Amino acid sequence: MSPTRPLTTPASAATAACCAPLAAHLPAYRQYLLDRGNVDSYVRSCEAAIAHFSLWMAQSKRPFADINEELVAEFTEEHLPRCQCATSARRREDVRAALVHLFVVLRSVGAIAPEAQDTTPVGDELRRFDQHMVDVQGLAARTRENALLLVGRLLRSRFTDGAFEFGAITPDHIRAFFAEQAKLYKTPKSIRSVVSALRLYLRWRSMLGDRIHALAGAISSPACWQQSSLPKALAPVDVQQLVASLGQPGPSMRRADAMVRCALDLGLRIGEVARLGLDDIDWRAGTVTLRRTKGRREDVMPLPEPTGRAIAAYLFEERPQTQHRMVFASHKTPRERCISAALVGKTIREAYARAGLRHTSAHLLRHTMASRLLAGGSTLKEVADILRHRSLNTTLIYAKLDSRRLLEVALPWPGSPASSADGSPV
Repeated sequence: MSPTRPLTTPASAATAACCAPLAAHLPAYRQYLLDRGNVDSYVRSCEAAIAHFSLWMAQSKRPFADINEELVAEFTEEHLPRCQCATSARRREDVRAALVHLFVVLRSVGAIAPEAQDTTPVGDELRRFDQHMVDVQGLAARTRENALLLVGRLLRSRFTDGAFEFGAITPDHIRAFFAEQAKLYKTPKSIRSVVSALRLYLRWRSMLGDRIHALAGAISSPACWQQSSLPKALAPVDVQQLVASLGQPGPSMRRADAMVRCALDLGLRIGEVARLGLDDIDWRAGTVTLRRTKGRREDVMPLPEPTGRAIAAYLFEERPQTQHRMVFASHKTPRERCISAALVGKTIREAYARAGLRHTSAHLLRHTMASRLLAGGSTLKEVADILRHRSLNTTLIYAKLDSRRLLEVALPWPGSPASSADGSPV
């Protein structure tokens, strides 16, 4: 158990009191944080957290060689909740973040051991499976992470003692696991990710020569009918209201305007907005190249003038200086950390609220672009090309929004002038 008596070092001298040999790495640590666009106040708070951790190690008589994730967990989960030390660095989230930066610096110079890998037989199995998904199937990182998470749950629930033998997995194990996951993934659409991950794993094992037919038969496919839903889109009046709300003054407003324009005018997914690079825009040709997309290919699209003006306004008026080459940067420290798709979604939801719209889905703007194209006379093939769908079947759902062509195949209502006397269509 870690000591809980107060450390005697005053808070104002916490950084200077960092114990050797950890103190020898503080200059490199500080430079690492400054190089990533962190402000001095954040750097000082991180240094105070490191000093707190260092002094706790000295009091606990823990050698430098003991520094690892387990020691950090002991410090943050056992010491910090009862800490009465003369320091302001007590907030667990802030201390954890500071120590994550420290581990990066220490491991870059080989001062501590690399991050431990799961060396169990199950861990080795998951690494081989992941390598197959990268080398053979070329799956995106997010798809692989989801598959590894779900397959890892299955294997660890079966092989708790660390041993692994694929032949020991039975259909009953698959059914029991699937029933447990159904409590977490409650909708047919969401539980399909479980089905996809398990089938992906079984297909790989089949390639290795294992018999999987009985196991595959135990995986239940949820009823989720294709094209059963109607894609939601903003009405034209809502689009006008959203566009009219852009251009407001305030922090991060230029960034918000550009993000909304990218989703509304280009139909970009939130992840594609987050990954858009400065080198992806050809200002002279008026094009934007989309890389690392869901379809894992590069697509060149025309850059509409309103979208280009919104991006240019953000770059000239608001974007902070960073070392990375992404268009959209974090406006909070650390600024060198690339923004996430979640931030793009949050920004678009806030834009809805400013416009007085009660919508919450950022993907709604992609659907809106498709419906506007159809209303303007574009064909489904043209919509599929602009949305970058690999299969035209993916785009067929938007046929329900094509009012102009639906009118051509609609039957007259019984009893209307267009019907015969007996009520049947003429």
